[in-house]
Amino acid sequence: MEPGLWSRCGLRDSPPNHQSDLILKTTANETELRDALKRCPPQTIEAAVAYRQNKDWELVPTIVLGIIERFVEPEVRPTVRENNDSTRLFEDLGIDSLLMVEIIMLVEETLDISIENEELRGLRTLGDIKSYLDCKIRGLPLPQKQKSLGFEEIAAVMPQQHPFLFLQESRLNHDYAEGSYRINGDEAFLEGHFKDNPIFPASIMLEALGQLAVLFLLRGQNEMLQEQVDPGRIFFFGCDGVRCHRVCRPGDFLHLKVKLKKVHPPLAFFEGSIQCNGERVAFAEEIALTFATTAPAAVDEKIHGSNGTHLP
Repeated sequence: MEPGLWSRCGLRDSPPNHQSDLILKTTANETELRDALKRCPPQTIEAAVAYRQNKDWELVPTIVLGIIERFVEPEVRPTVRENNDSTRLFEDLGIDSLLMVEIIMLVEETLDISIENEELRGLRTLGDIKSYLDCKIRGLPLPQKQKSLGFEEIAAVMPQQHPFLFLQESRLNHDYAEGSYRINGDEAFLEGHFKDNPIFPASIMLEALGQLAVLFLLRGQNEMLQEQVDPGRIFFFGCDGVRCHRVCRPGDFLHLKVKLKKVHPPLAFFEGSIQCNGERVAFAEEIALTFATTAPAAVDEKIHGSNGTHLP
């Protein structure tokens, strides 16, 4: 370039300062980001600004939860702040498909990623969203899609039926199942448990965990389950290490989880737990079920004896 050209233009006799341009562009981008997130909690905005600078994936949950909180109704925002992975998007937060589109658009803009609609199928809880985005940003394989079942699908395969079915929805994975039940308050047994003080019985909590284990045997896909299980031949065999940590009342939402430990036909062993609002409610070290597949007579004789008596 001809010497003195910048001077004749009223500028310093030096080439453009690309570093200054970069700073101006970064400042402009930050301003746009803060404006896009202006209705989000302050900690979300600061986490988003920091993420743009250092790409720290550990900031993503704070960003995503804040964006979700910005779109949901005020009365459910405290539920988002609890950061409970079992919180359901539609049932607990009222996030329908249209609202989800708005949330995803802002997440894409904030995190500078692209999300395909097909990848969103099967995301039903806050935990699902966090796991998905964690894998997406870190370049890891996306979480295996869980098999989700609503109440009608559960009732269609379960031997237990209303009013003694304590699963309202469920998600089945390779070696565990999660389910939920909201205590409505109109359960008949609450009239006498206890008088003028309705408390959900611990025995029914254990029953709910057992039902979730039954559902896993019927609809789960695990290499330890080689044959189709007969829904009419699954029975409770025993449990061990049961502990209850808090009482639950009408209005409480129970998050149930059972994990398959081992299968030794005709027995299947699970570990079970229940949480409510992020607090541990109950835990069972072992829940054992008997089941039959293609040889019900042999199973019955092995478990109950040829004369119908129970064998230890």
